[in-house]
Amino acid sequence: MIPTDSPIDRRTVLRTFGGAALASVAGCLDGSRNSGTTTSDQTSAATERAGPLSRIAVEGQAVVVEVDADAPVEQVNLIQPNGELFGKRGLAAGARQVSFEIGTAYEPGEYHVVALDGDETVAEGSLEISPQIEIQDVGLFRNVPDKPWDEVYGESPTDAKKNGEAFVTVKNRGSGPNAIVELHFVGDVPNPIENPRGNGIYEESSVVVPAGETVDIFSSSFPFGSAIGEDGMGCSTDGNCGQFTVVVDTRVAARQVTKEYNVAYTDAEEMQNCEITISEA
Repeated sequence: MIPTDSPIDRRTVLRTFGGAALASVAGCLDGSRNSGTTTSDQTSAATERAGPLSRIAVEGQAVVVEVDADAPVEQVNLIQPNGELFGKRGLAAGARQVSFEIGTAYEPGEYHVVALDGDETVAEGSLEISPQIEIQDVGLFRNVPDKPWDEVYGESPTDAKKNGEAFVTVKNRGSGPNAIVELHFVGDVPNPIENPRGNGIYEESSVVVPAGETVDIFSSSFPFGSAIGEDGMGCSTDGNCGQFTVVVDTRVAARQVTKEYNVAYTDAEEMQNCEITISEA
């Protein structure tokens, strides 16, 4: 069976990463950093030829198996890493390809493909399916206006969004798809949000990241907007700097990915006019 998502205690996560970020505040930043345009170099994991199994690959959220035209194959089985049957597909007359939808809640590891002719095994192959999500970039509307903000929000961002909305760019360097299900900003941000609006992702329950793809995730909260509460980190003419952590929760194996960034707020008496610079810690 495909494993269900394991629940994650958000407050425990925020306490852990929030404490680490606040304890490692560094000096103010010297330079600025803008995000580049998101790129896509979609690839698919695939095995080398295994007898009459001419191709075994991951395409999007499915495992695709191709069989030689003259191979005596009637059925293809896909076996999960734990040894249990994931599914089986019959080959109709003239068909040489079958697919298995694995979605983004599968068990990562080595999957085995067995080609059958009746009860006889004709060929076997295997494929490692495991995602690897990396956080590549963080940016704000004010610094990167060429991102598709209008497409995401359906209209031009309001002043609040222009001053507070953020995006996080992630890349899947693994061999299987994954989905981002939650987004948090923890530490030295103007709004230290313990409970982001919904899952922290703008109007999406999750964002799928296929193997080899780079995707922008847009925040539903305002981590870099005007400070809320006494713990908020505001702007000042004297400058203010610190460190925050981006936390994304992924669906496959319920894993978390984090990355720390330095941030500086300078040259303004009000948050709306504050200059914000972000760089990797």
